[in-house]
Amino acid sequence: MISLVAVAVLFAIGYGGAAAGAGAVVGIYIPYAALFMFLAGLVWKVMDWANSPVPFRIPTTSGQQKSLPWIRRDPYDNPFTKGEVVVRMALEVLLFRSLLKNTKTQMHHGKPAYATDLWLWLAAMIFHYSMLVVLLRHLRLFIAKTPFFVTAIERADGFMQVGVPVFYATSIGILIGLTWLLARRILSPTVRYISLPNDYFPLLLLLAVAGSGFCLRYIGKTDIVAIKELTVGLATFSPGTDVIANISPLFFGHLFLVAILFAYFPFSKLMHMAGVFLSPTRNMANNSRAVRHINPWNPKVKMHTYEEYEDDFRDLMKEVGIPVEKE
Repeated sequence: MISLVAVAVLFAIGYGGAAAGAGAVVGIYIPYAALFMFLAGLVWKVMDWANSPVPFRIPTTSGQQKSLPWIRRDPYDNPFTKGEVVVRMALEVLLFRSLLKNTKTQMHHGKPAYATDLWLWLAAMIFHYSMLVVLLRHLRLFIAKTPFFVTAIERADGFMQVGVPVFYATSIGILIGLTWLLARRILSPTVRYISLPNDYFPLLLLLAVAGSGFCLRYIGKTDIVAIKELTVGLATFSPGTDVIANISPLFFGHLFLVAILFAYFPFSKLMHMAGVFLSPTRNMANNSRAVRHINPWNPKVKMHTYEEYEDDFRDLMKEVGIPVEKE
């Protein structure tokens, strides 16, 4: 409820601010500030992760490691070379392979039973790919001349050709995916038990962004030409305020939520988008038997060889009868 109220208040600020005549603040200054926070926070977080030492080789594995030649190994669940790591990362980023292999435990007749949680994987796939397509489609608003690939994506996304404006499959796909992920977190007792406000807030914020965008396209009426003039001005750092009066406050509520999402992104769990590439459990090869992993935390130790030891204690060693190499 705290997260829900927070998202509702944020939307009301954006909507009410535009309705009260503060459209320039909501539509120009706050988006620029949010973009700066997003870029600065993203760079800071990635640099912090990149500079963190990895004391141990700790790749997460679920297959046979490379050992004897006659033992069949799993090259992608237990990669040995950098090329195998690249394939594993591609499967993880593009297909959420570890999530597909995720299992859930349920009690049946007093005994635990394990099954693949396919619905969770499917909801995550629908949401993430719908989000990607929606972001690519929005490039139309920030570029004066729409790129050819954006037009191709729009045609493929609107293959059903339902209604005017054309109904996009991802418009409902992103809502279905987010709703399923939120419902799972609320309805599953085990997931709800470990959930915190910072788990609910990004889901509700994304739902509010997608929902307000859905209303802007299919329900509410606004001047799309004025919106594009404003957004192209934002992209070229030459925004104009004369078109703000022609734009619906619903758009500014939507834009304000997007700005909050950008500012919040680097400091939330949404940073797994970049973190997956820097995770040592994913980006390291499991070749510790063949290649020594040096712990960067280990201090440099000055070695004291036996020859030096004998030079220091030769006389004492002779007195007690210990043989020495040099007389």
